[in-house]
Amino acid sequence: MIMLSKQPRKQRKARYQAPLHRRQKFMGAHLSESLREKYGRRTFGVRAGDVVKIMRGTHADTEGKVERVYLKKGMLAIDGATLFKANGEEVPRPIHPSNVMITKLNLDDEMREQTLVQG
Repeated sequence: MIMLSKQPRKQRKARYQAPLHRRQKFMGAHLSESLREKYGRRTFGVRAGDVVKIMRGTHADTEGKVERVYLKKGMLAIDGATLFKANGEEVPRPIHPSNVMITKLNLDDEMREQTLVQG
């Protein structure tokens, strides 16, 4: 995304008001060493079905499948990272994509596979 200003307040505003097709670009995460060597790239966009390892926070070293990607919030719901609400209900803990590492890609989509090969 092209930033027109150096001012942090305007950069934050552009991020918060970005349309969903631009927010998709913000959902990138690092690839594991083996995937990095295989595909020759450092990062890739996270999608539902990918297996990721959480690198930071209370759920660090937890590995799980991405259940859902929340573009509006800019967060991921990962199987195995949950919180308990005050009423005892278990809910997924939202995790930012910068805090995870992709260990296995979901390559069901042909377009996604082509993107990896070309990149």
